[in-house]
Amino acid sequence: MMMKLNIWDWIAFILVIIGALNWGLVGFFNWDLVAAIFGAMSMVSRIIYALVGLAGIYMIFAMPMYTRKSK
Repeated sequence: MMMKLNIWDWIAFILVIIGALNWGLVGFFNWDLVAAIFGAMSMVSRIIYALVGLAGIYMIFAMPMYTRKSK
């Protein structure tokens, strides 16, 4: 039985994907998309980085619930 994702799960999932894509761009092309759009270490980019980090922490604790097999 699979559990359905709630709105917070979806928001965290999207933020983690954004973070992963941004890190991929940094790793492959040395280009930070968030900094390019909002400015290097501007208040908005720092908020985005913080939200991505919080989403990653949330996913650490939330995802095991969704991967457990029901008996």
